[in-house]
Amino acid sequence: MSESYAGKINRKLLKKRRIINAAAGREKADLVLKNAAYVNVFSNEICHGDIAVAEGLIVGMGTYSGETEVDMAGKIVLPGFLDAHIHLESSLVNPTEFVKAVLPHGTTTVITDPHEIANVMGSDGIEYMLQATEGLPVDVRFMLPSCVPATPLDESGATLDYRAIDSFYDHPRVQGLAEMMNFVGIIAGDDQPVEKIVAAQAHHKKIDGHAPDLVGNDLNAYIAAGVYSDHECHDLKDAIAKLERGQFIMIREGTAARNLEALVPLLCDKYSERCMFCTDDKHPSDLLEKGHIDYIMKKAIALGADPITTVKVACHNAARYFLLNNRGAIAPGYLADFVVIDSFEHFHIEKVYKRGKLMVEEGILADFPAPKVEPYLTERAHSTFHLPILTAEDFTESRPRGVLGMVMGEITTTDAGYADHIDVENDILKIAVVERHKNTRHIGIGYIKGYGLRSGAVATSISHDSHNIIVVGASEADMAQAVNRIAELDGGIVVWNEGKSLAEVPLAIAGIMSDEPLVTVNAKLEGAKEEAFRLGVSRGVDPFMTLSFMALPVIPTLRVTTRGVFDVISQSYV
Repeated sequence: MSESYAGKINRKLLKKRRIINAAAGREKADLVLKNAAYVNVFSNEICHGDIAVAEGLIVGMGTYSGETEVDMAGKIVLPGFLDAHIHLESSLVNPTEFVKAVLPHGTTTVITDPHEIANVMGSDGIEYMLQATEGLPVDVRFMLPSCVPATPLDESGATLDYRAIDSFYDHPRVQGLAEMMNFVGIIAGDDQPVEKIVAAQAHHKKIDGHAPDLVGNDLNAYIAAGVYSDHECHDLKDAIAKLERGQFIMIREGTAARNLEALVPLLCDKYSERCMFCTDDKHPSDLLEKGHIDYIMKKAIALGADPITTVKVACHNAARYFLLNNRGAIAPGYLADFVVIDSFEHFHIEKVYKRGKLMVEEGILADFPAPKVEPYLTERAHSTFHLPILTAEDFTESRPRGVLGMVMGEITTTDAGYADHIDVENDILKIAVVERHKNTRHIGIGYIKGYGLRSGAVATSISHDSHNIIVVGASEADMAQAVNRIAELDGGIVVWNEGKSLAEVPLAIAGIMSDEPLVTVNAKLEGAKEEAFRLGVSRGVDPFMTLSFMALPVIPTLRVTTRGVFDVISQSYV
């Protein structure tokens, strides 16, 4: 029988009295961090005293006794860190495994945009992620995807207009509307993107931006429409132009894009109040080898940023921006989310507390249960491939097609002319995108130069943003077999040669995430990279990450979609 309203009020009243009594010192606190040196984000200094916790909240700083007391002498206590913008799917693992990776690095809250899984599963993808993150020891808050599909040129698994996402605004962990990538549509006043902004504002929610290098009146129009932030600034000029117009700047340092070095001058008295940190995309090897927000903080301090300013940007500023008013500080009434480090110089994380519970000690993570997901959503997430068995003939095309010229170290391409056949000696390979959501049998074919493959094929179902299957090959037969294997796995990455699979990374959750542990996924991923390199893929190319962007028709110059090679500049197929 469910608890009555009066019962809920009485229970909350008892809890509140317990908090007040512990704060006043009339009762022992649940936990006291004794002799703590802690960062005060309000007075911008390191303060000293006991930190008392009751009912998962900080109840006071001063002199306290507790049921549990832990000596913090010689340590520095920081508020838990917050990632202001990430796609959890980019970790290639389920949310529970992601939390296991980032909690030891001091991250206690993340703001995720489930854009990737929504492009595969539509609103079911959003619901899947909400359920898969419920009750985890890292608070996962959501911004609703604004661009599904990213462009009308994509063939994704769903199309989400403002009506399709409107009911999600009532969920207590939804903060607003995620990165509005369609800045062209906003500036033009197009119905669909503007409707989404109007709907988000009607719910009094935040709206995040995505507008690289937008300037002048176009930038004014974009911000005037109601876009509050930007995470795409790659240089100081772009960031300051947006900051001067009132936007908040998310300084991004992830796997695919790294902007901290260019933007570290923002971490000063003049600008830092409107800055926060984000990773956007964080791949398994980066999480395991470098860390998360702590990595950004260490790097910022090494680049000369003030440590206390860096801490504020890593927690308090983002909490204020997203109106998460009970986190991001060590003060009465705030969540007892703590990161205990040895010093700012070494920044070694010794302990992590979540709501007053010790979750990490010297890298050892306490056990916690994985959330339950409805059977329907679990089945739906593991059944997202709908396409026929393909043969070499499906990839055979005699007429000339555009050639995507790869730019080393970048995800942009050049127009490298035309080709009508594979020419391995001149590094001309075939590339194709296979529609996999609705069995349309659409296969867009082109050529690519600079990938370096000498034999076989490489295929992946991580293909931004619609996540169809993208494949590059030195033979049509290997391309077909690699794609067929992806479908058999219900998604993943495959390196194929001469009729057999050399390496596989199964990604059975919507074709973009694995059910396996992060360490296992990373080992398989790194092994697959080595097999791709052995087949000739250029060492300067990430065989899968770089490939995954070749189908996104918003990045210049040429892309390949399910309908063929597309020129982003001229907005035409070639």
